[in-house]
Amino acid sequence: MDLAAKLHKANTLNPTVLDAKMVLKMATIDAAGVIGLDHMIGSLETGKQADLVIIEVRSPHMVPMYHPESHIVYAAKGSDVRDVMVAGNILVRNGKLLAMDMDEIIHNVNEIAADLVQGSEV
Repeated sequence: MDLAAKLHKANTLNPTVLDAKMVLKMATIDAAGVIGLDHMIGSLETGKQADLVIIEVRSPHMVPMYHPESHIVYAAKGSDVRDVMVAGNILVRNGKLLAMDMDEIIHNVNEIAADLVQGSEV
């Protein structure tokens, strides 16, 4: 989101061309609409999947928070995500992955990477 906002500003030489609220909308409901799923995801509404993240806002780089949308777009990092819920299922709680085995994931990724490296040397 940060990069999208800044690229538009740099390209147009207009710092107001794309505000944080619009960028956040583009990353949520507009993104869902692009893939034809805005009736299921992209906003918190009755009848839609409960997909959400909770961001830790008590980190030094997140205070003081005058404009939440701006902080999400320009200041928040992936490591600030505390909890993740997808389709109502909690996948990450307090920064800990609950639904998957991280050691297994890392092992599988390393195997795939090794296969890719071997394939490129042929």
